[in-house]
Amino acid sequence: MTIHKTEQEWRVLLAAKNAEPVAFAVTRQAATERPFTGKYEDHWQSGSYHCICCGAKLFDSSTKFDAGCGWPSFHTAASADAIAERRDTSHGMVRVETVCSQCEAHLGHVFEDGPAPTGLRYCMNSASLDFVPS
Repeated sequence: MTIHKTEQEWRVLLAAKNAEPVAFAVTRQAATERPFTGKYEDHWQSGSYHCICCGAKLFDSSTKFDAGCGWPSFHTAASADAIAERRDTSHGMVRVETVCSQCEAHLGHVFEDGPAPTGLRYCMNSASLDFVPS
């Protein structure tokens, strides 16, 4: 079941969570934060990463790696149904957009140039994530 809220409800929720200023534009309007500016790009604490909008668990810190791309990158989602994928043809490119399965928040994109065991690189916006230490 997908969580639906009005634009104003999402804005209020994100403000209450002290989300990054770009969080609404990223999660609800599919914007992208500038590379090397997100709070989780160079973050290596043990724990899990959750959707900033609905709290769904998306990634474990053990699957995070330094892709050198300027955004937090993971090779495996927390579960098979944590993230939904959509075809994205914006900006003259064909990519695979990733969204939260529960609330459809835009997270980033997934590419097939990641490390083992999956060969995937989930390239996420820090503004779409919330970290829970273990």
